[in-house]
Amino acid sequence: MNEEAWLIEPSGPLRGDVEVRGSKNGVSKHMVAAMLGIGESTIHNAPDVGEVGITAQMLRALGIDVEITAGEIIISQGPQINPHVPAAFTGLNRIPILMLGPLLHLAGEAFVPLVGGDPIGRRPVDFHVEALRAMGAEVEVSDTGIYAKAKRLRGTRIELPYPSVGATETILMSAVLAQGKTVLKGAAMEPEVVELALFLQRMGARIELSPDRRIVIEGVDRLHGASTWLNGDRIEAFSYLAAGLITGGQVRVHGCPQDRLVTAITTLARMGAEMDITDDYLSASAPNGLRAAAVQTDTHPGFMTDWQTPLMVLFTQAQGMSVLHETVFENRLVYVPALQKMGCEIEVFDVCLGGPACRYHDTNAKHSAVVRGVSKLSGADVTLPDIRAGFSAVLAAAAAEGTSTLRGVHHIERGYHRPFEQFASLGLKISREKVQDG
Repeated sequence: MNEEAWLIEPSGPLRGDVEVRGSKNGVSKHMVAAMLGIGESTIHNAPDVGEVGITAQMLRALGIDVEITAGEIIISQGPQINPHVPAAFTGLNRIPILMLGPLLHLAGEAFVPLVGGDPIGRRPVDFHVEALRAMGAEVEVSDTGIYAKAKRLRGTRIELPYPSVGATETILMSAVLAQGKTVLKGAAMEPEVVELALFLQRMGARIELSPDRRIVIEGVDRLHGASTWLNGDRIEAFSYLAAGLITGGQVRVHGCPQDRLVTAITTLARMGAEMDITDDYLSASAPNGLRAAAVQTDTHPGFMTDWQTPLMVLFTQAQGMSVLHETVFENRLVYVPALQKMGCEIEVFDVCLGGPACRYHDTNAKHSAVVRGVSKLSGADVTLPDIRAGFSAVLAAAAAEGTSTLRGVHHIERGYHRPFEQFASLGLKISREKVQDG
């Protein structure tokens, strides 16, 4: 069977301007939230990514009307809601579980197939299930999916054992129409979560964001449609800044506010990058080269787990030994073999390096890495396991000697806005080719 691959020939420093749109993680959650409004909701600045199409198909299967035009998504409730997400969506992404709460509000019952997404570690559904049970739903988890029913959800007190983004979003979308008040402790406070809360507030929800990871939601009887403009994707913004640095060039990133990249900017500056930050764009260059660093990923406002894949390639082009400690997903380093094949000198370990002991201490999870720079990279034929790994392989290929063939590029296109065109505009010699699968 033929699949599409990208052929990349290194073509010197990448330079130019990139406009980033709303995030993959943000847009799909807004699409689910829009189910809850009576009337039409419009999401502006939406990225052209595979995730949007998958989520739209799911919503249409439930009886929700979805229209997608250039950068804009319009969503409204249809005349009849089907509360069962079809089994065909099993394992495609993590969105179905977020539909449980909204479907309980719209239909009193819900079935969603098992979650999927990139193979970066266990994504336990326990937090979601326990939260819904605490709000009065009957929930059954089987090998095929999750079935829930409830006449009306009730507000309650919930404390998350870990600030899970997905569980926080489930609780937000379940509590806004629940009876009474919900107090959530230990909530995730990532910018995408706050953005979702603000959208729900525009729809008529009563939400307070309190200090110490506490969110208070007072249930209302109904929500209406609303319109919002998504902020730029901070993962994509950092990835393109890194692309410029890795190749000895400079990329100006437009569309992502500085406040979404605070920790990332300081990390790059510590490594010797010269930052240029204005209200219109951010850019990074390293005329005097890059220094090694020790970085630990963490929940917001720490260094984002999705930033570490481009950072790992950047480490290979920095002078000295760098250390990365992943504390959010235990299997996030699954992409390292692809980079090793291209000459990246990376060793992974099952101990906590570069930071205090994390929750994967004393497990077999390979969640720390030591990277030696400057590594001499060479072109290779690699298969990409997930979205972020795919992008990091493009960065390595751009800095390598010789041609690279990257298979599994659909992963990149699922999560980044037109990456092929963006890289070509920065001067990368990149082409599409049909190759034999495997």
